[in-house]
Amino acid sequence: MTPRVGVVANTRYDEMRGVLTDAVNEMASRGWTLFGDPELADITQVPMMPFQAAGLDLLVTFGGDGTLLRAARALEGRDVPILGVNFGRVGFLTAVGRNEVREAIDGFAAGRHWVSRRSMVEGTVMCGGEPWETVTALNDVVLHKGGVARVVRFNLFVDDDLVGTVSGDGVVVASPTGSTAYSLSAGGPVIAPTIDALVITPICAHSLSVRPVVVPSSATVRIEPLQPEDENLLVSFDGQQTAPLPPGAGLSVRVPEQRIHLVRFREVTFFQRLREKLHWGDLHGRS
Repeated sequence: MTPRVGVVANTRYDEMRGVLTDAVNEMASRGWTLFGDPELADITQVPMMPFQAAGLDLLVTFGGDGTLLRAARALEGRDVPILGVNFGRVGFLTAVGRNEVREAIDGFAAGRHWVSRRSMVEGTVMCGGEPWETVTALNDVVLHKGGVARVVRFNLFVDDDLVGTVSGDGVVVASPTGSTAYSLSAGGPVIAPTIDALVITPICAHSLSVRPVVVPSSATVRIEPLQPEDENLLVSFDGQQTAPLPPGAGLSVRVPEQRIHLVRFREVTFFQRLREKLHWGDLHGRS
């Protein structure tokens, strides 16, 4: 059966056009049916069907982790493996570099790959006790202040249990995959991606008694802001999509049933990836 392959690319990267064109030509020469935005067909001069997530056997992303995150949300929970080609600085989620694309295509065609299943996070803005907007993200859902940098105060619940009142710049609710992203920068712990959990990390909390909390993936995290009516609060999903949090509204975050499937080729452990990409435990140059 001919594979149906979606292509997503951030064309602002240097060398993108050449690498993308070579990759698309290679896939087309194998008879693969390609789907992508019209601009990609114009760049590569290879015909592509209009992009649609339905029915894909593989989704290939060309860019950084942000491009992969955008593509993951576009799948809307569909069970499609994602092969990320890294053009960014870190590429923690991507599988191969820009010089390894042909080998990756060969490996996928030959079945020499494995899939890392990752849980996601689903954030719902609640107004009057009713869902107003729901978005699913791979890394995190973040409540933060829009506009002027003022303190955000909110009650934090895990299921119906009050954790406490938090004062700070906001809060990150992250998946294990997202524990190495914004949550880590805010002082949260690193969680292995195979663990079923959520990590709640306050951003610049105004109290030393407030610390990140790890809860089971079965839990529902609720955030109820305590603010004047004119406060401007936002909810961000993977740092790319935002929704306003109207006065009196709350935020509910949980782990949905759907998973994201990341293609891998090398037997690289999680801690190897931490060392390679984030220089974890690197004492080079220290006496």
